[in-house]
Amino acid sequence: MTSRPALDEALRELVSAEDFLAYFEVPYTAAVVQVKRLHILQRFHDYLRRHAAEMPTDDAARVAFYRKWLAQAYTDFTCSDGRTEKVFAVFRNIPAAGGGMSSFVPLDKVFR
Repeated sequence: MTSRPALDEALRELVSAEDFLAYFEVPYTAAVVQVKRLHILQRFHDYLRRHAAEMPTDDAARVAFYRKWLAQAYTDFTCSDGRTEKVFAVFRNIPAAGGGMSSFVPLDKVFR
């Protein structure tokens, strides 16, 4: 691995899915990321939130932790898509009050 700034500092500089994948040295195919970048990043965020209690404290272990969950998020979308994985609430159908199903997302939940 090459020399890097402190992890927290580096994370502030990462702005795209490609930046994250390159920084954490996760091999990727550009065509997959171009189409599924938001899904990958959201799934990565979901994994980190779900496993927050397991987060190591030292930078080297945290880099490995982030790499593991980013690689898993990327892998999830190499063989699947957003509709199947239901990463975003708009893809989750819930029973509608008048019958049938709805994928309505209230505005207050959009910005959480």
